[in-house]
Amino acid sequence: MAMSRSVVPEELDALRPEDPRAQRSRRDLLRIHRAMRSVSILRAALLKLRLDAPPRRIIELGSGDGRLLLRFAQSMSPPWWGVELSLLDREPAVHHDTEEGFRRLGWKPQVLQQDALAWAEQRSGERYDLCIVSLFLHHFDAAQLRRLLAGIAARCECVIASEPERGRLAHFFSRFVGVLGTNAVTRGDAVKSVEAGFTGEEISEAWPAQHSDWSLQEYGALPFSHCFVAARRPLRVPGE
Repeated sequence: MAMSRSVVPEELDALRPEDPRAQRSRRDLLRIHRAMRSVSILRAALLKLRLDAPPRRIIELGSGDGRLLLRFAQSMSPPWWGVELSLLDREPAVHHDTEEGFRRLGWKPQVLQQDALAWAEQRSGERYDLCIVSLFLHHFDAAQLRRLLAGIAARCECVIASEPERGRLAHFFSRFVGVLGTNAVTRGDAVKSVEAGFTGEEISEAWPAQHSDWSLQEYGALPFSHCFVAARRPLRVPGE
């Protein structure tokens, strides 16, 4: 039986971007994303969307320093050109070099400092072809998650989310992220992230009922991720 979901504040979220502990922890997250195969998982999820053409406008919620999405963008083959990218975070930590990395790919990055729930409530704001969320939805309790997903459904055409899987295996290994050379902030937050993660169809169950015309898929992705994919079009079904 899966553990009950427990959402508690993570230490990184309370640190200013310029805090050395925060900077080190964000570097740690790149190691964790590699261990979790995050870019490959996002690429596999993208295939389920059956896109006719590359998205022109993308938003990443909870973008942090933006480096995971840069790696994702660099992995595109053929490359996506002319993408208008919004990197949204309450405390963005996007370095100039990361923005330049996007520009070298022909992307047009824009850093937005805003709370994601406040963004979600601006239903008349900018619209996006694709919303990407990585290790972010688990920060929200059930009521907040419903509010955030309602905003995404109202303003985006597709969404890909990759979150921690709340399971015994992931919980066990979350206690050993120190072998990756991580600091105390990351070690503590890793356990909290798994305990706040998802299993089954918990994200789908929080999807707004008034947007029932969307296609939803939710599934585990090895080794320790839980994915959610949604679109205003039929998705690629498993086995195709």
